[in-house]
Amino acid sequence: MATDWLGSIVSINCGESLGVYQGRVSAVDQVSQTISLTRPFHNGVKCLVPEVTFRAGDITELKILEIPGPGDNRQCGDLQQTDMSIPGVGCQVGPSQNGTGKVLKKPISSSAPQNIPRRTDMKNQDVIVSPQQQCSKSYMDRHVETLPQSKGFRRRHNSWSSSSRHPNQVTPKKSGLKNGQMKSKDDECFGDDIDEIPDTDFDFEGNLALFDKAAVFEEIETYERRSGTRSRGTPNEKPARYRHDENILESEPIDYRRIVVPHNANKEFCTDSGLVVPSVSYELHKKLLSVAEKHGLTLERRLEMTGVCASQMALSLLGGPNRLNPKNVHQRPTVALLCGPHVKGAQGISCGRHLSNHDVHVILFLPNFVKMLESITNELNLFSKTQGQQVSSVKDLPDTPVDLVINCLDCHENAFLRDQPWYKAIVDWANQNRAPVLSIDPPVNEVEQGIDAKWSLALGLPLPLGERAGRVYLCDIGIPQKVFQEVGINYHSPFGCKFVIPLHST
Repeated sequence: MATDWLGSIVSINCGESLGVYQGRVSAVDQVSQTISLTRPFHNGVKCLVPEVTFRAGDITELKILEIPGPGDNRQCGDLQQTDMSIPGVGCQVGPSQNGTGKVLKKPISSSAPQNIPRRTDMKNQDVIVSPQQQCSKSYMDRHVETLPQSKGFRRRHNSWSSSSRHPNQVTPKKSGLKNGQMKSKDDECFGDDIDEIPDTDFDFEGNLALFDKAAVFEEIETYERRSGTRSRGTPNEKPARYRHDENILESEPIDYRRIVVPHNANKEFCTDSGLVVPSVSYELHKKLLSVAEKHGLTLERRLEMTGVCASQMALSLLGGPNRLNPKNVHQRPTVALLCGPHVKGAQGISCGRHLSNHDVHVILFLPNFVKMLESITNELNLFSKTQGQQVSSVKDLPDTPVDLVINCLDCHENAFLRDQPWYKAIVDWANQNRAPVLSIDPPVNEVEQGIDAKWSLALGLPLPLGERAGRVYLCDIGIPQKVFQEVGINYHSPFGCKFVIPLHST
């Protein structure tokens, strides 16, 4: 009958809303389908009320933690001495090894020290409850679940048959045999006597000091060297780790000095990958461009390559795709392009044409001259077909700061231009305007630079630029490798997959 389970300690899970209750069964009503617990615990905390009652519809899971022994309803310990919040305390109910009954065994708690009674001479025996000792079709029968065994949690709803035998009658059975031959796995794992547990703490530091790691690793390495197996390395060695874009195959050592000039470089730069790029003198740079023009790299081609590279760098400085997209039409950048009447100015006009083609508002300043170079005339003719604006007076330049100033006023020759009134006026305007300055192919002499630049773009190979040139960038204008060799330069391209790369002072 259901009343035979009175006094058992159970755990009732009522779901997330009500939580888990644990206590001793005080009443079971089969008619109203209720069960009452005395001295209950709710989620591990003792309840203020002495007794709680649950309906069958509120219960999602019911587990028996302790069954009272014969003649003693408190065999497994008083609820006051057992912390119901610690799972596994009390008795476990589960199927026996031969499947004919249920084994009742008191486990050893793995948490805080418990008040565990000493084992008697029957410590190797388990208590078997036969199926005939269980009630039939009661509320308890429909909700009892077996507790976990040694191979994991297995839950089972059992339909127990009625019997005339009292449910508290037990039969002792030797647990050291499974079907008379195999020892119980639970007894193997948890059957040690608690008297064998040492009282003193284990000395980890003392035992670790007895282990000579260096000697052991030396012995392992000696054995592996003799046997020809792969060495595992010493503890100080770290395994090589590679990124997804790194080559794990061994290659030849990298030669970081792949460009050699015929004279001692006054200044050296290096790329992001560590390649050394020496500077060349203005005379050697001029000779290099002259030889390249003789082999077919004409001035028009050089101007186009310089304009493309300079405009690409300027677009990056203006914000790139974050600034120049159809959604930011209201934030159209403005660039002031300052050009002189020479080849350097023609390079700037070519850059301005490409910038205007990319929806940049370009204001080109070029002073009025009676006779212009042919290269400047051709570039101006192309620039006039764009939306760019050309001015010849400082008064026509904007009073407010622009997004970028591109300086192409200075050249390596024609120093008399710096004495002209228009030159001084445009330098004063650029210095008063708070916009950053990009210089294209600036001269070597710092005295000749009237405008301090934040960035400078060198062509082919850099000149020994000073501090006023700002951060130096290098662009590829398409000079073949044999042209470098013809002027005495041992050259290997440092650009990789780019046409404009930054240089760092060494």
